[in-house]
Amino acid sequence: MTKPTEPTETARSLGLQGAANARDLGGYRTGDGRTVRHGVALRADALNRLTEGDLAVLGSSGLRRVVDLRSLDEVREAGPDLIPGLPAAEVRDAEFSDTPVTVEPTDPDGLTLHHLPVFAADFDIYVALRDALAGRDAEHQRAVLGDGKAHRMMIGLYRWFVTDATARDRFASVLRLLAAPDGPPVLFHCSAGKDRTGWVAALMLTALGVDRETVFEDYLLTNTRSAALIESIVESFGTRGLMKEPTLLLPVFRAERSYLEAAFEEVAAGWATFDEFWRDGLGLDDDTLEGLRRNLLT
Repeated sequence: MTKPTEPTETARSLGLQGAANARDLGGYRTGDGRTVRHGVALRADALNRLTEGDLAVLGSSGLRRVVDLRSLDEVREAGPDLIPGLPAAEVRDAEFSDTPVTVEPTDPDGLTLHHLPVFAADFDIYVALRDALAGRDAEHQRAVLGDGKAHRMMIGLYRWFVTDATARDRFASVLRLLAAPDGPPVLFHCSAGKDRTGWVAALMLTALGVDRETVFEDYLLTNTRSAALIESIVESFGTRGLMKEPTLLLPVFRAERSYLEAAFEEVAAGWATFDEFWRDGLGLDDDTLEGLRRNLLT
């Protein structure tokens, strides 16, 4: 079987200045020859840095729903989303929550915000990194991140995506929105648009019948889209004196094939097939799968 074609990275970018990793999941081919529709499933990094031009782009895109997967601590640190048509105060109130909150539009054609925070209550990686940076203690930072610890931390995170029941439920909620008759177009995001966002995209594309290698290629596109931002952040951590070895953070900032492999390995360890994981792990049924395919495939 020939390898499915994929759209170019340039064509897939949403072109948002304040969200460099925002892109369209349309254009991928499935094993049965269908194609993921353009403009119905969008993945992104956080929307808290959007420019006026970015807001205009989203406002005219036909977008119906925005899903924010960030934790309360992440929102507090970076700021709430900027969403065209939704009052900033309502967005702030919704995203300053550690439980799911939905903000309905005042205009029938407006955007709906779904805040579905995905974080581990007993060990939030974001909080651990923030605390390590705040102390500016090089030895402590190396103890937390050095000698492969950052990589192992990320592997553990991706396995947790699969083993934690609450995390599975939040990811399933995004898939239900994508499958609902009035759901898409949907844009889903976390902070960097890499980990939680990457896993939702991987689940969606796999359920649609996109081959595994293409799923990995989509996941790894984050490294291309975010390269300049990552370089800038790492450099600034050094020049501002926050870290003596800012490159220790690279395993956290970059998408690594082994991370996504770990999540799929965890699925295979707990369920005989992806279909069983869909039903028993995510709690989704055949109607949801059919809705997803009806909404997203052409």
